Amino acid sequence: MEHLRKHIEEILPLSEEDFSFIASHFTAQPFKKSDYLIRAGEVVPQIFFVVSGLLKLYYTDEFGKDHILSFPREDWWETDYLAFNTSTRAKINLQCLEDSVILGITLKNYQKLCAQLPKIEHFFLEKATSGHIASQQRILSLLSSTAEARYEQLLKRYPSLLQRVSKTLLASYLGVSRETLSRLSS
Repeated sequence: MEHLRKHIEEILPLSEEDFSFIASHFTAQPFKKSDYLIRAGEVVPQIFFVVSGLLKLYYTDEFGKDHILSFPREDWWETDYLAFNTSTRAKINLQCLEDSVILGITLKNYQKLCAQLPKIEHFFLEKATSGHIASQQRILSLLSSTAEARYEQLLKRYPSLLQRVSKTLLASYLGVSRETLSRLSS
């Protein structure tokens, strides 16, 4: 929970009372490599905060091809936001690539927390805004940048991913073949 506190305090100060109240709404959960937090077709019970570890958020198309949306890692918030907020079934999967420690919060607890502690609502708004900006940048990059430019952006923004993620998964994230990624990385 101290990791969560430090993360929140990067945006806003917290009293002991505030943090105790916040922490009471989360549950800590250890996951092993290959475990799923979300499976397509299932109900999405929580928003997840990654304390430690690495995950992949991906969509499987009708041909069985996986498309990597992101690699959530330490200090990231992730879920299938549409399914979570509308209480519908997930369209995407969230799976651990490493053993991970995750904090989860249910929709009911999230809403209760925001209603009773307005400054945490501000925190979540800041996180949602920066996540939305990152998603738009990624979409624009996929639409308008060359494979080489996308690879360079990846190196700049997330250099540690190269040591933590297979080339096959990185290629999927970049929207290129494994062979193209090998050419780009040599």
